[in-house]
Amino acid sequence: MVVLAASIVSKTGKPLVSRQYMEMSRIRIEGLLAAFPKLVGTGKQHTYVETENVRYIYQPMEGLYLLLITNKQSNILEDLETLRLLSKLVPEFSQSLEEESVAAKAFELIFAFDEVISLGHKENITVQQVKQNCEMESHEEKLHKLIIQSKINDTKDIMKKKVADIEKSKMEQKKIGLTSALSGFGSKAASSIMQELEPTSAYRFDPAPVAVSKPSASAARGPSKGMQLGKTKKANDFLETLAKEGEVVELDVPKPTGGVAAVTANIAADPVSLAIEEKLSVSLNKQGGVENLEVQGTMSLVVNSDEDAFIRIAVAGGPNKGFQFKTHPNIDKNLYGSSNILGLKDPSRPFPTGSELGILKWRFQSKEESLVPLSINCWPSVSGGESYVNIEYESTSNFDLQNVQIVIPLPASGHAPTVNQVDGEWRYDSRRSALIWTIELIDDTNRSGSLEFVTSAADAESFYPVEVTFSSNRTFCDVNITGVEHTQKGGPVKFSLKKSLETAEYNVV
Repeated sequence: MVVLAASIVSKTGKPLVSRQYMEMSRIRIEGLLAAFPKLVGTGKQHTYVETENVRYIYQPMEGLYLLLITNKQSNILEDLETLRLLSKLVPEFSQSLEEESVAAKAFELIFAFDEVISLGHKENITVQQVKQNCEMESHEEKLHKLIIQSKINDTKDIMKKKVADIEKSKMEQKKIGLTSALSGFGSKAASSIMQELEPTSAYRFDPAPVAVSKPSASAARGPSKGMQLGKTKKANDFLETLAKEGEVVELDVPKPTGGVAAVTANIAADPVSLAIEEKLSVSLNKQGGVENLEVQGTMSLVVNSDEDAFIRIAVAGGPNKGFQFKTHPNIDKNLYGSSNILGLKDPSRPFPTGSELGILKWRFQSKEESLVPLSINCWPSVSGGESYVNIEYESTSNFDLQNVQIVIPLPASGHAPTVNQVDGEWRYDSRRSALIWTIELIDDTNRSGSLEFVTSAADAESFYPVEVTFSSNRTFCDVNITGVEHTQKGGPVKFSLKKSLETAEYNVV
């Protein structure tokens, strides 16, 4: 009373998957499978065929047959129950019932068959238990994957910073080239132009003219040196290069009249640039609780001119309970601890110019739910062969979040889900088999929202882990820059400050 083999064959008898549960030679099983199509009659209602030695119990599945080969003494009722269970498993592991798809999932199907049949006898098991056993879900494996993804994200951040450094170096080279070009006007004209330089956020060329005296006749007869008046092609080429690299550039050079040219340049760059950046890692459980919340922040400095490299930075902050701060090794820790001022241990030394330097770092960990800027709740349920999934988000009033993206994994059905309601926008990523829900901005007008969709039936675990990414202009750490002071000249130094918060890892598992 045993199952000899479980197989999937084409209607011509071509074996796609076959698992033997009794000792049997390859020639014999191939002969049994090849004889099956000849034994199947047309127009008959029963789904079994008997020969002298074996019984075939089969079920048509589109262009294929799911087939059990048993001995004649086997309990046919139990074998039919086994066949029905296997027929439910095949679509779970193969996206379509075509020969190519079944052959591609041959090993997965064999493993599933082994969970149902052991030594020729049916096990007391359900479809969901078979899927769970085959998936062999491991918390350690998930944690390992999260760590690997974190390393990948860190590497990407380093690459972005390297690209930014290269771009800054290119811009410095182009500034030097423009300064050399302006020197051709003579010392007085060049000094007049340089007096017009003002620190702004972009390079602008304004139409306010700077008059340059007409050259004498004797000078006109001599060889032309430096930049010739009335020729703006070199300046235009430089501006076009800046525009191609993404800078905001405006050019308006009047046509020369009577040998007199009008040229102005207003090139802006703040002497000191400061950035406060935080990376947020959050792990939430399915019930909405916080497994872990970690913030890693950095204050970085870029000095754009050698003249303004002798500086120190005044920092102001709130209580920041639970935050751990560390300064750069070259920063005077005693000065920072007593006065909240970031300066070099040797005030006579300048900060490096043209490169980004991290001067202060901090770290914070907590499991307090009220600190989570965006909570996610997922409510999957199965009804009538379909899964109905409701997902809702809720944001605290402390943060306005930009470019929010919520990625929900889907069962491998091969087709997009039906979205009944969504606050925001959505798209289906077939390569990742995931639904991507995006909200451009979450502020006081939409602190909560929901998404409802329907897809093929699957257990609740199929819709986890949910991955979330977003950014914000506000940081967890209450820290700010109150001023930058020149240590040799005294007085303030103009600076720019940028704050940002981005997600490193944000998952619901």
